[in-house]
Amino acid sequence: MDWILLIIAGVFETCFAFCLGKAKMAEGSAATWWMAGFFVSLTISMYLLYKATQTLPIGTAYAVWTGIGAVGTVLAGIFFFKEPADAWRLFFLTTLIGSIAGLKLVSH
Repeated sequence: MDWILLIIAGVFETCFAFCLGKAKMAEGSAATWWMAGFFVSLTISMYLLYKATQTLPIGTAYAVWTGIGAVGTVLAGIFFFKEPADAWRLFFLTTLIGSIAGLKLVSH
């Protein structure tokens, strides 16, 4: 169950980064709403990370959480913000995913 909470926390990390990117591009009340989404996502992500670290090792949990957020944010950047998807970015994104999976496999 703690791994599921950690994965959801990582997804919300991607959400708060996405909202921050959208807020940067928005103006007026739209920017305010995106910032509200940022703070809600941030709060949920941090709470779920806290809950997951009640039983998972902090080093592993934090590395997996940031890795999920990093992968999700890069993918959001590629699909929603038209960031480049060149071969080297995709290569290193793949190695990051492999590292996250490896940490899960070697954790007790």
